[in-house]
Formats: sequence, C-alpha cells, structure tokens
Amino acid sequence: MVEIFKTNVEDRTQARNIIRQIHRKFTAYNANFDLEDCDNILRVQSAEGPVQPDPLVNFLSALGAHAEVLGDELQRADHHRVSCQV
Repeated sequence: MVEIFKTNVEDRTQARNIIRQIHRKFTAYNANFDLEDCDNILRVQSAEGPVQPDPLVNFLSALGAHAEVLGDELQRADHHRVSCQV
C-alpha cells in the first residue's frame, strides 16, 4: 500500500534526514520525497499492509515538518491541477 502526503519540506538535506528517520522508526516503510512537485510530495509504501498516516504525520510534526494526506487518485489529480498552476 502507498500513501501520499503533501509536505512543507523544501530542503534536500532535511528530506534525507526525514527519510532516514522514517526508515529507522517505521521499518516496514519505504519512503521518498518528490521535491520537484509543487506539493513537496512524500510517498510512503508499506511492505506489511496499509501505511498508518496518523502516527507518521505526528512523527513528522515532531521532526518539525508539516504533512497532510492527499486523497484518492481523483482528488490528487484535481488538487494537483489546481495547486500547481502557475
């Protein structure tokens, strides 16, 4: 299962640190950032069932990052179209 989050992470060094800490704390998760996306996307995949968004959002908050779950594919497509317009 994959969960996609909109974040306020813009710095690559901060992103690498967050990824490293996610992998330590949530060992079943594989995470990566897409900082080229206008929403600074964090993708998290779990090898052992669904990603639990609330503990992850709280963990990111403790690290000084804001994250919110993006909805299903249709909602993400609509959100992306609106929020990424220049």
